[in-house]
Amino acid sequence: MYVFPEMGRIIIVALMIVIPVMLIYRKAGFHPAWALLVFLPGFGLLLIFLQLALLPWPNQKANDRSS
Repeated sequence: MYVFPEMGRIIIVALMIVIPVMLIYRKAGFHPAWALLVFLPGFGLLLIFLQLALLPWPNQKANDRSS
């Protein structure tokens, strides 16, 4: 009976998390699909932070070459 409103809330919250992370990945030069790591329970967000902090960003290399 009240399943759909609850699912609607879950979908809205999920989009509110995934869309900004996808935009961050796109601006960093990574594939936006990596944002789906956020849904891994327990350490998904940690993986995202580690990936963005420790891996070289592809678009940063392009900016370094043009300077």
